[in-house]
Amino acid sequence: MKRTCIAALALTAAALAPALGGPATAADGTYLQDPAGGEKAMKSQWTKDEMHKLEGQLRFYPGIRYKTVTRPGPAGAPDYQRQTADPKSLAWQPSFDFGWAVSNSKLVKKAVTAKDGRHPIVLHAVLRSADHAKAVEVRQELADRPAAGRAKVPGGKRIACDTGEYTVEWSLTRSGYGTLTGTLSWDSSCEQYRTAFSQENGRV
Repeated sequence: MKRTCIAALALTAAALAPALGGPATAADGTYLQDPAGGEKAMKSQWTKDEMHKLEGQLRFYPGIRYKTVTRPGPAGAPDYQRQTADPKSLAWQPSFDFGWAVSNSKLVKKAVTAKDGRHPIVLHAVLRSADHAKAVEVRQELADRPAAGRAKVPGGKRIACDTGEYTVEWSLTRSGYGTLTGTLSWDSSCEQYRTAFSQENGRV
């Protein structure tokens, strides 16, 4: 029996091996973030009158995928079957997580701000290969959203392993407030997973 699964992006071989003792389970995995930093790290800009501020953040989830196969147990207990990952089935399936915040100054420019009201938010991201070709593109128009929130948008396409460096270009727009943009780099190498899976599959 084979099962398609999603694993964490940056698991080491040591952490990965025990997880593959049984059927693999779904996990969001780790991500790359622009701007770098913690949960509250945001790019921001003020409107020309300095009374309204737009903030934005992108988290890129590469989303490693693989299939599991049934293998016999260790020597002495071959009937103790286990599910292990198939290194040949590795592929990426990215998604894009956008965060935003819309603030309004009440009396003084760039001061006494409040995150209130409902807002239209437009999300856009493109994953480009080294030759600048579009590998994945997403666009989503959100209506009547709170002043602060997040939305995750699936890429909808698989990316083959080891196909080089990619660039994520993203933007977040609030009409009347402006557009925030950013980029980040991603390496599509699957070597760490391939090595970890091979070590696990060879365990006796």
